[in-house]
Amino acid sequence: MEKKQFKAESKRLLELMVNSIYSQREVFLRELISNASDAMDKMYYRSLTDENLSFNKDSYYIQIIPNKEERTLKVIDTGIGMTKDELETNLGTIAKSGSFAFKNDTELKDGHDIIGQFGVGFYAAFMVADVVTVISKALDSEEAYKWESTGTEGYSITSYEKEEIGTEIILKIKDNTEDESYDSYLEEAHLKEIIKKYSDFIRYPIKMDVTKSKPKDEESDEYVDYVEEETINSMVPIWKKNKNELTDEDYENFYQEKRYGFDKPLKSLHINVDGTVRYNAILFIPENTPFDYYSKEFEKGLELYSNGVLIMNKCADLLPDYFSFVKGMVDSEDLSLNISREMLQHDRQLKVIAKNITKKIKTQLLHLLRDDREKYEKFYDSFGRQLKFGVYNEFGANKETLKDLLLFYSSKEKKLVSLDEYVKRMPEDQAYIYYASGESIERIEKLPQTEMVADKGYEILYFTEEIDEFAIKMLMNYQDKEFKSVSSGDLGLDEETDNETDKDKQEENKELFAFMKENLAGKVKDVRASKRLKSHPVCLSADGDISLEMEKVLNSMPNNQQVKADKVLEINTNHDIFQALQTTFANDKDKTALYTNLLYNQALLIEGMPVNDPVAFTNDICKVMI
Repeated sequence: MEKKQFKAESKRLLELMVNSIYSQREVFLRELISNASDAMDKMYYRSLTDENLSFNKDSYYIQIIPNKEERTLKVIDTGIGMTKDELETNLGTIAKSGSFAFKNDTELKDGHDIIGQFGVGFYAAFMVADVVTVISKALDSEEAYKWESTGTEGYSITSYEKEEIGTEIILKIKDNTEDESYDSYLEEAHLKEIIKKYSDFIRYPIKMDVTKSKPKDEESDEYVDYVEEETINSMVPIWKKNKNELTDEDYENFYQEKRYGFDKPLKSLHINVDGTVRYNAILFIPENTPFDYYSKEFEKGLELYSNGVLIMNKCADLLPDYFSFVKGMVDSEDLSLNISREMLQHDRQLKVIAKNITKKIKTQLLHLLRDDREKYEKFYDSFGRQLKFGVYNEFGANKETLKDLLLFYSSKEKKLVSLDEYVKRMPEDQAYIYYASGESIERIEKLPQTEMVADKGYEILYFTEEIDEFAIKMLMNYQDKEFKSVSSGDLGLDEETDNETDKDKQEENKELFAFMKENLAGKVKDVRASKRLKSHPVCLSADGDISLEMEKVLNSMPNNQQVKADKVLEINTNHDIFQALQTTFANDKDKTALYTNLLYNQALLIEGMPVNDPVAFTNDICKVMI
């Protein structure tokens, strides 16, 4: 028997492919099944133009036969088969694809698309097999042929006896090694798992004998094993079905079957697009946050299929980071895949799909916000932080996409409100969107800085997460209304009757404020008469871009950046404490310094900021008590 050699470049490609092109050995079965599906598709196309040939879909199937004793795995199809020349051309020259040539020749755009395009998938079999044998009889051919190879050493083609049209591939599975258990590719359970994972939606039945058990008789508790042929794949993907045929339960079952999460999906989204790039998608917004969502271990991405064949488990490019919580899959006929069919050859089509998906997700979330507030708030409780981080990230590049999805707790409504709802309620004389930052709603409600804004009747948004103020700083404004912290140096309020009085008090007590500022040198930028305080004696405000809350957040990070806000100590000149300050300043400078330190530390505690020297602070309190 004459052994033929692969061409030099083909031999090198085979070596590369077996050792490096595919990331997982198990994909060999996906490739062989896809090729078998192609062979049956070719029969279908032939029947469209050959009136003597009928296509009865029930006659077309793929059969998987493992044999542990002989260490063989057979993949049999009832497709169009190959002639001797086709075996020579398609299997003797690596990267010469019969499917690709057939697709180009027919130029068929609709109907059953051909999966195989590169002519290398077949050779993935050598990752698990020492010997690969192909027995094939082509349509319109009287003879059958056997192609056989042990890999890079070459191949042989000989005549063979085979009655039925179609192809039988026989893999002689390798012996186990220290690093790899090849026995698993002969196990029913593992083969079923691989088929369900990669080829569940191949449109022809994939059949395999499966061992089952049943009671020995009606009265016995003893069970006996029996073998039954079973169709492993589901064939018709849910995303190809009409939406009107599907129920919420169907989508929930698909969510559970694909193991997208242990919860129920909060919302599902079924997309069918037949445009420049054709694709189908089923997306889910989960109910709960995955346990590892905010960790480095979390991997975003959608399952990516090409004509029902799984290409990637997690295609990260299909989702922006701010929508990384979305689960689901995309199936497209128009993807340009690389040689291993595990990655995209170029990403133009993917970018089109990703852009469309992003729009669809945002629209769905806006509908949920408008039509089912309870569900949206449940979603926001799980993933609102991610949306806010999306506003902040990439220097605010995505803020226009996300701003309408944000919610914050309202001082007036006592619940979460959107920015749009806030702006619509603003009085005509209100120029800014006011917010206050703190560790909790309860802490913020007690902040002295909120008094003036609240007395004006203005609504205040409460920021309780570390990311909130950073996101708003990046957003800058909403519907032309700027954001302003209640702790900012200038509240932007119209000073009315108290305006002149405040200026007078500042001028009258400038020596006292200068003394206090000097006493707090390095701790505060200034000491001023407050325009915002009503009942509280003292508070801190901030000049500049770094707020008091931002200082706390930044300095709590592991690298401890030692960021400092430009703090201003504000004194309520209408409070009894100020009268005591004036008295001591006239008579006892040491006591004034003591009071100044106490007031500063008191203001720090109100803000939830650490006192620089707790021992000195407690000693100062003791001095006042004596």
